[in-house]
Amino acid sequence: MEDIIYRGVLTNIGELSFLAGENGSRHLEGEKIWSGYLAHWSGKSVCARRLPQIDYETGKPVILVWPDTPVPNTSLVELYFNERLVKYPLSFLGHLAVLVNGKVFNFSHWMNENEAMSPEEYFFRPALGEFAPDPASGRDNTEDPQRPYYDKFGRLFMRTIHVLRISGLDTRRLSGFFFTELEKIRSTPPDPKEPGKYRDFHILTKSCATIIRDGFQSLGFEKISGIFPRDLFVNMAYFFLKPLRLPNVQASLHTLRQLQVPEAAPSAMPPLLNPQNRLRYRTLRKEYDVG
Repeated sequence: MEDIIYRGVLTNIGELSFLAGENGSRHLEGEKIWSGYLAHWSGKSVCARRLPQIDYETGKPVILVWPDTPVPNTSLVELYFNERLVKYPLSFLGHLAVLVNGKVFNFSHWMNENEAMSPEEYFFRPALGEFAPDPASGRDNTEDPQRPYYDKFGRLFMRTIHVLRISGLDTRRLSGFFFTELEKIRSTPPDPKEPGKYRDFHILTKSCATIIRDGFQSLGFEKISGIFPRDLFVNMAYFFLKPLRLPNVQASLHTLRQLQVPEAAPSAMPPLLNPQNRLRYRTLRKEYDVG
């Protein structure tokens, strides 16, 4: 598929939506633009491109739209702590992902969610086609392999995300570690009992949090520890923000608030399970916007 990026002001006139470009041009006119984009970004400058996935209603490629903001510096590393999804019990502890060298690495017990993707896909995929929840149940549903509903649209539409931004790390080495882990996962034979799941996934030893933890430990940060997503996030925030510990490394914290849409309930903060991290969190909360 031709990977053309369109830019313009997201415009909605009646039932017609498009990107208003320069000299009166109208990009993607006649294409389906997700209602979530229109609710949050109508009248604002955005970018858009077609994805390989197909919109089940139109039979055409899904349109991805995202804010027209500067491209993130590839020398930065960002750790994303995603609050929990209230409709999924297995999401009780939240979720972690990491941005390295311009790619967001996502690890999961679902095979198809083990990905390295662009930030705009991670944050802003629309709730259309396979990304959407099943219209009947509001949850994932893969009973029909021709029309699966994975319920994995843009994470910022699904959850509030807390961000630890770090500069001064060996991003090439860290990226290589995560690509190697992805290759291991993708080459693992499927579980005969649950074909769609990663056979070796384990919440204590091989999860979204422990794989990311192991990646940072591979850089020599052996003191970084944690098993569960929020605990690891607080542990790493405390480690990298502590003054004078790493003079060549800089870190900061900020929060990306959930963009509310009908397809997702407000996310919720999971508990901290390690008493030491509760103390670290209290220390961080005095000075930083920490999740």
